[in-house]
Amino acid sequence: MECERVGSNGNQASIGSVHWFRNFLVKMPRGTLEVVLISAKGLDGNDFLANIDPYVILTYRAQEHKSTVQEGAGSNPQWNESFLFTISDSTCELNLKIMDKDKFSQDDFLGEATIPLDAVFEEGSLPETAHNVVKDQEYCGEIKVALTFTPEKNDHQGYTAQDESYGGWKESSEEF
Repeated sequence: MECERVGSNGNQASIGSVHWFRNFLVKMPRGTLEVVLISAKGLDGNDFLANIDPYVILTYRAQEHKSTVQEGAGSNPQWNESFLFTISDSTCELNLKIMDKDKFSQDDFLGEATIPLDAVFEEGSLPETAHNVVKDQEYCGEIKVALTFTPEKNDHQGYTAQDESYGGWKESSEEF
């Protein structure tokens, strides 16, 4: 299964033929992604006199989840929380934004990790893995997650070669 990285114009490649469109449909992942947020370590906080109170905002396209705030956990928090995302397109990245909860001011950005999803779409699951947390392109800790992708149970997610002969696929693909 392959993912497409969509550019700023919204298109990865022009649709030059029905064959490309058919191949795209066959390879597009659809299903549920479970993200187990395990822990982080080495996070640098901005709070001079207090421990950091970290939490994570997990984002996949327009879907967003927020972990619980680990009050007083400092730079090595433990979450062990699960989050579910609906996968219905070819976007291949999960973004984890690590924040420090502040009571009397705006929450502080501690860093972020971008996790490529191609491997979990291919393999089905990835064990607990540490990912670098970066801020201003500099390493500032790591975050551990485990990933599981459960494909949609619909057997008709894409089109097969046999499907080409039905509904004009074969005829229209030969005209290009």
